[in-house]
Amino acid sequence: MAEKAVVSLTTGMEDPEKVTVAFLVAVGAAEQGRPTLMFLTKEAVRLAVPGVAVGVACEGCPPLPDLLERYRKAGGRLLVCPICFNARQLQGSTLLDNAELGGTIPMWEWIGDGPATTFSY
Repeated sequence: MAEKAVVSLTTGMEDPEKVTVAFLVAVGAAEQGRPTLMFLTKEAVRLAVPGVAVGVACEGCPPLPDLLERYRKAGGRLLVCPICFNARQLQGSTLLDNAELGGTIPMWEWIGDGPATTFSY
């Protein structure tokens, strides 16, 4: 089995280029067969709500909805910090189908005892 990949993202649509780069890294890992988890915190938690990650960050950048769909199709998961989610009063919001609320303990449980490659944006 390929080594796991974890991408930690704190930025939301206030910096769409950073979001694009983080998703490009995650998509690359997931499409190569690595079990991949994105841990969304701070403003990034909004990206797990349908209709938020829209548009194109820059000329030549892939559309954000396409990246999210590629990530989902490749088996990529989104773990959404519940503290950050609730602090932004998003309680009751529908999450993307590959997203779930979970904090650091579920993240560490997912990583387990094996190696994992990590990226932070």
